Formats: sequence, C-alpha cells, structure tokens
Amino acid sequence: MKNILYLTFYFEPDLCAGSFRNTPLIKELAILSKGKASIDVLTTLPNRYNTFNAEAPEFEKRDNYSVYRVRIPKHQSGMKDQILSFQKYYREVLNLTKNKKYDLVVASSSRLFTAYLGYQIAKKHEIPLYLDIRDIFYDTIEDVLSNGLSKSLSLPIIKQIEKKTFSYAKHINLISGGFKNYFKPYSQADYTYFPNGIDEEFIVNTKSTPHTELEEKKIRTIVYAGNIGEGQGLHKIIPQAAQKLKYTHQFHIIGDGGARQKLENEIQKLELENIMLSKPIRRAELMEIYKQADFLFVHLNNYKAFEKVLPSKIFELATFSQPLIAGVSGYAANFIQDNIENSILFEPCNADQLVDKLSNFNYTRLNRENFIEKFKRKNINKEMALSILSYL
Repeated sequence: MKNILYLTFYFEPDLCAGSFRNTPLIKELAILSKGKASIDVLTTLPNRYNTFNAEAPEFEKRDNYSVYRVRIPKHQSGMKDQILSFQKYYREVLNLTKNKKYDLVVASSSRLFTAYLGYQIAKKHEIPLYLDIRDIFYDTIEDVLSNGLSKSLSLPIIKQIEKKTFSYAKHINLISGGFKNYFKPYSQADYTYFPNGIDEEFIVNTKSTPHTELEEKKIRTIVYAGNIGEGQGLHKIIPQAAQKLKYTHQFHIIGDGGARQKLENEIQKLELENIMLSKPIRRAELMEIYKQADFLFVHLNNYKAFEKVLPSKIFELATFSQPLIAGVSGYAANFIQDNIENSILFEPCNADQLVDKLSNFNYTRLNRENFIEKFKRKNINKEMALSILSYL
C-alpha cells in the first residue's frame, strides 16, 4: 500500500476557491486509489473569513484518507496575519509528518509557501513532488507591495524559494494557461493545465429555462460574492460605478477580506445607498441569491500579475442564465470572450466603461449548456487524479 501526502491550506467546510478545488479532487483521488494507496490530507481549520464560522474536527478518518486540520490564529487576511497563520501551519505539518513514510507529495498552492513546504518534505524523503499552482506569488507581491525596503528584501527571497521548489517538482499543473511562459525555465517537470471547474451542486441548482423576455425593471440587482481583498479591488470600482448607476442599479456585495474597510470607507465618502454589504454565507444560500439577481459580477484589480490568472469564480457564475459582468484583462478576458456568451467585459477599475457598457446592454438570459458540459469539475478531477496516481 502506497502513502500520499496531500497539502492544501484550505479544505471543506471552508468557503474559498482553494477549498472548492481541493475537496472534490481529494475525494476523487481517494476513490481511484482505493486498495492501492492511503492519503493524509494536512490542512487547516476553517479560517478564510474572520466573520464566517464553521465547525470541523481536527482529525477525521474517511475510508482510505485521513484529514488533519491545524488550528491557526484568527486573522483578517492581511499580509502579517497570513505570515503568522502559515508559520503555524508549516510547523505543525513538519511535526505531523516527521515520523511518517510517504511515496508522493501533492501540494496545491496559491501563495507559493504550501508548494515550498511540499518541496521540503519530498526532498527529505527523496520522493516525487506534484504541484498544483493556482497563482504566481512573485508577480502578485511585485504588484501589490509598494516600492520600499520590504519589497526589495522579499522579492529576491521569493524568487530563490520559487526556483528551489519548481526545479525539484516532477509534475506541475497550472490552473491557468496564462502561467505557461513563466514556467518555461523549469523544463524538467511534466505539465498539465487542469483549470478550476463547475461543481455538481451548481449544475443541479441552475437548470432552468432561460428568460428571453423579461419585464423592464426600474432597478436591476448586481451581485458579487467572495473575497473582498486587494486582489479583487472592489473599492476601486463598485462605489464609483454605483454612484453613476444610483437610479438604475443596486449592488449586493457578499463576503469579507482585508480590503472590506476600504470599500466601506468609499461607500460612506460617496454617501451611497444602492450598495448592500453582507457577511459570507454558505453556498446553498448564495445560490438562491444568485438566482434572484439580474447580473452576476466578478472583478480583479488592475495589476499586471492578474493578466495571467483565470478566476475560479467565473466557472460558477457562468452556470447561471444571468449576464456575467467581468472586469478582467489578459488571459481571463480572452477566456470569457471565447467561452462565455451573454457577458459584459470591461477593463479592471474602469467605472466609466462599465457604466457605458451596462447602459447599452440588451438584457437577456440564456443557459450556457456547452460551457457547463466542457468544464464540469467532476471530469477535470478524474483526469487530474489519474495524473497524480501515475507517479506512484
């Protein structure tokens, strides 16, 4: 019997892209490896949002896989908080694995350090490392941090960690095809491009007849749900657009994160009454709100790093019949243009362009059946799990 170590900072019942990606993938991996391998999942107790609490055991045994959840400090998703949280996770993982023998390490990472932790364990045991890269941390830090001592000190260190980690990996999966050129120096690895996908619960809950003739409404609702951080840059777009759309559109923002206060400050400064803010909610409740909305919204800040990414949010929003409003650029913009009908694309943080396109939009709804069939997460997970198991 082979042993797999799977590292992911987020796992169910947490609410975030990392959890939604890794939870079903691990379950599929467990099904396909039954009788051949056992899996240790080392993750954290739910922590994505300070305002969302979900109970979960620190250890649970599930058939041929075990889940170990590390208790990390409460945080507000700021840089310092995240460093302290990861330090706790890092130490606990090394402690939990020190006397265990593994044949393969899988690490799913958006901020590089989970990947680096996987590298350290895999190198120590002289076993293969399979990486699932969900973001390019170096690019993000280069854009997000203002020029100064912390930036000039951290970037060379990150580059060194990156080089060690990626140079050792046997296999690297890139969640976005936009990352491809960045990884060219690491030619020793095998590559796949399994993206995020659409979960079955969205497919089941969004099956409906498209509304092609809709009553003219005086006020239309635009819904955003997810992280409210620097990466999303909502404080740079929603208040500015809402001010121009105050007689025609209502924004409903659901979520939490490190930049929520900035968003609240902008709303207060502009004295806006057409923006409603809600705390994070469970997926079942969220889907009901999505169904009632007129438009569904996704946005990334206007950082160069985000020209390479493909937000997971796009996949779940495109399962609904409502028009998708997307403030993205680069690879994500091209992906939407090629795959998602009935969408409004605008430049990130460009409120004037958003308002102009929205004002001239011929409102309709349609079911995107071809998109749903093509990007079912179940199909993606099966292929990716088989790819992981090929290294045992």
